[in-house]
Amino acid sequence: MALDSYNILIDRSGTNAEKYTLRNALFGTDTVQPMWVADMDIATPACVLDAVRERLDHPVIGYEIMSDDAYAAQMRWFETHHGFTIEREWLSYSPSVVASIGVAIRALSDEGDEVVVMDPVYPPFYAMVKHNNRRLVTHSLKQDNEGMYRFDIELLRSQITPKTKLLLLCSPHNPVGRVWSRKELESLGSLCCEHGIRIISDEIHCDLVYQPHWHIPTASLSEAVQNNTVMLIGPGKTFNMAGFSISTVCIPSPDLRALYDEERKRVHWGEGAALSHVAFEAAYAQGDEWHRGLMEHLGRNAAMIDAWAATQKSILYGKPEATYLAWLDCRALTLGDRELREFFVREARLGLSPGLSFGKEGSGFMRLNFAVPSSILENALEKLGRVLRGV
Repeated sequence: MALDSYNILIDRSGTNAEKYTLRNALFGTDTVQPMWVADMDIATPACVLDAVRERLDHPVIGYEIMSDDAYAAQMRWFETHHGFTIEREWLSYSPSVVASIGVAIRALSDEGDEVVVMDPVYPPFYAMVKHNNRRLVTHSLKQDNEGMYRFDIELLRSQITPKTKLLLLCSPHNPVGRVWSRKELESLGSLCCEHGIRIISDEIHCDLVYQPHWHIPTASLSEAVQNNTVMLIGPGKTFNMAGFSISTVCIPSPDLRALYDEERKRVHWGEGAALSHVAFEAAYAQGDEWHRGLMEHLGRNAAMIDAWAATQKSILYGKPEATYLAWLDCRALTLGDRELREFFVREARLGLSPGLSFGKEGSGFMRLNFAVPSSILENALEKLGRVLRGV
């Protein structure tokens, strides 16, 4: 895969792309460079698009089920890339990770039960707890002396009550970019097993990990943790396929799977769409080379931000261990969160995700999506640098 394929400028205006179409509604102007919602301004792999075109040669697009071949492709991918063997019966289709979180919450807890969420985190984590009438328990992630975010097991232990039934885990973590270590995950898994707290683990970013880090699937930690975990995975982030609305839910425990399936049947989202099925299979079966090139490209972009941040005093940045999301520490600017957002929009002409939307621990931060051609990122950093020098 030629490196330049990741640097082709693609015009997404006029396509109903959320990132572009909502600029005026979110930022009050359509002149900002949108670097917020987590999809890529990079073409979806050719193998995926070719598979969809081939399927369209057949004149009937009717109800279809996910084929065993499609699931097998994902299973091989996880064996090869993560050293984790998934059995076919563990997997089921879902239109999205967020939808799966909602079903799992309803299946594995009752209204009024407590659900632990780590702050800061992907905003729908909070929403799905509240929308399903569960009580939110917030565990604040804290930065150590090196700026690394960590959770505190003993503090978390003190927050647990008999009503605490679920923990929502983001692994790798969005927005801070952590790849949790085996030791961290084992301590968390043991605590949850000890107190009968089921883990719902969002692992949608698991393939976007930078060396020397290595993603550890939560369900691979031990037999006890495996039987206590609902793992949410899919190709959406890895292959820029969010628009296909397809993911999978991996539940090794027959008991948890039965509870989840009972609730899933109430929702009745079926087996998904024919074109999504073939896209899913093609991505996992043929996307290796494209994925390797993508990670090289993203690594260079992350390094570009690192080099830029080294020249700044007012914005701090720690290179993420995973994801294509830069968590920018802007607290030295001493701006309120609303002022900070306006500064990026009005002065730098950049549409980023405000840190406060990820929870109170995100106050003073901004999240920048760097899954773009390098020229776009370079231009954005140049603009931001110019306005910072004027502050």
